[in-house]
Amino acid sequence: MRPNKLRELLKSNKPTLSTHIHTTWPSVVEAIGHTGLYDYVEFVGEYGPFDLHDLDNLARAGDIYNMSMQLKVDQEPRGFLAQRAIGSGFHSILFADCRSAADVQECVRIVRAETPEDGGTYGVATRRFTYMGYGGTKEYVQALRDIVVAIMIEKPGTVDTLEEVLSVKGVDVVQWGGSDYSMAHRTSRRALFAPATSGGVPRVRNGHQDGRAAPRRDRHRGSGEVLPRHGRPAFLRRHRHHDPAPVVEIPGGGPAQGSRPLTHLRA
Repeated sequence: MRPNKLRELLKSNKPTLSTHIHTTWPSVVEAIGHTGLYDYVEFVGEYGPFDLHDLDNLARAGDIYNMSMQLKVDQEPRGFLAQRAIGSGFHSILFADCRSAADVQECVRIVRAETPEDGGTYGVATRRFTYMGYGGTKEYVQALRDIVVAIMIEKPGTVDTLEEVLSVKGVDVVQWGGSDYSMAHRTSRRALFAPATSGGVPRVRNGHQDGRAAPRRDRHRGSGEVLPRHGRPAFLRRHRHHDPAPVVEIPGGGPAQGSRPLTHLRA
């Protein structure tokens, strides 16, 4: 079975670079691969139409250039979409619209093998990523263990219980979704968040609107490098301060004193 490049880079604590698309044209993935710069491509399935054949073809295009593919899935049916993407050869799933640690735990179970050790819900399925085999082998189970689990932090429920969410075993990456969060609070993103602080973290003005304290900043201090793209700052991904360490994707700010180096970027 094909090695999971994104997992290998995370294990080695090496930098990664990615970009995201919502076209189903595999040639776009090939064009990205031709640059020789990218480690994986996020297909934002939540934002556009696609079918199961598209997932196979996007994964094939990534294979040609040794790039991993990631799928951002809708809230429903997240289980079906995530498992079919893995079967097509995707190496990572980005789950949107999680509202609690229990939701996050279920997302991890979706991508893990249904074994006593893993406690997942992914059974034996003869799909593209098993060729030429049937599935259910030790290699098959390990391939599912290597799937990189990414979670959107964008709903008040996950923001308010962030420590609990980050403690869920199996979460590798969290990504900040400021637009969803601001809509849930019925306020503009600009009004809710000040410009990125020197720690590379969005500063919450006066805490949450309901008066609760703002999320702790020390757990998410980034390198703070700003990468402009079409007038907007890029997002930064970096490891937390302790291991095992999910990668945190947050808006960039100025350099943070004492922070660890930048490790993960999405263009």
